[in-house]
Amino acid sequence: MISLRYHVVSLAAVFLALAVGVFLGASGLSDRLLSAISAQRDDLSTQVDRLTTERDSLQAAQRAGDEFAATVGPAAVRGVLADQTVAVVTLGADPGDRDAIVTLIGQAGAAVTGQLALSDAVTDPARADELRALTARLLPSGAQLPAASDTGSLVGGLLAGLVLTKDGQPQATPEQAQVVVSGLTTAGFAIAGDVPKPANLVLVLTGGALRGVDAGDAAAVTARLAAELDRSGAGAVLAGRTGSAGSTGPVGVARADRGATAGLSTVDDVDTGAGRVASVLALREQLDGGAGRYGSAPTADAVVPRSP
Repeated sequence: MISLRYHVVSLAAVFLALAVGVFLGASGLSDRLLSAISAQRDDLSTQVDRLTTERDSLQAAQRAGDEFAATVGPAAVRGVLADQTVAVVTLGADPGDRDAIVTLIGQAGAAVTGQLALSDAVTDPARADELRALTARLLPSGAQLPAASDTGSLVGGLLAGLVLTKDGQPQATPEQAQVVVSGLTTAGFAIAGDVPKPANLVLVLTGGALRGVDAGDAAAVTARLAAELDRSGAGAVLAGRTGSAGSTGPVGVARADRGATAGLSTVDDVDTGAGRVASVLALREQLDGGAGRYGSAPTADAVVPRSP
């Protein structure tokens, strides 16, 4: 007769066998999972190594290109702006880009008559009404603003009377120019500095792509400001950093609005040596009545303009 003890031992053996089976099955599954994860890790590590190598190669190539442009740049632009004058207007520009290109403009034979630094408040939609009212209040007697309502065109029209000559003559007196710059500075739309003297060409320097909900509208202010300056003088160039040709970059917005900016030259990589050379050659192109789109973005016509 089978005893109770036999039943207990039998049941215990069955449960022990099940436990061992589960353990062994789980161990096998864990081994397979660990093997798959390990293989995926090795694959990702290989991809990271490859991408790191590609990045380092691209950075090395860019450094080499910048060094080459810095070496040949002065020779490439020598004399192309002889006896010309250039005013520089900055809005979100990198100081290093500004200093490098001002030096190159001098090597091209032109005199930089001054620099006017605008603040980010100019592109702030929340202050647009304030800025529109201020431009009308600061407008010198006898001058006219463009028939537009956007702040970019209005500020461009106001600044044109300060930084650009008309038929070789200043459009505003030094006193009037001082009043305008002081008014913009006091209101926070410009950064304190010397009042630039009028020139026949103007370079508008900006940064890269803008961020935020109102990025596109902010970029449009810079684009239209540059376009208005272009219409008011012998020519203007809008030059931004890499990324500025995107949909929320000033250069990108300017290129997208062909009707309003047809005569404006643009450069989308002024943070590179080639971009700085392109900016100077584009100023010469403007002087000759031409316009183009230059840089490394897909929307550019060429890397640099043809040398005159």
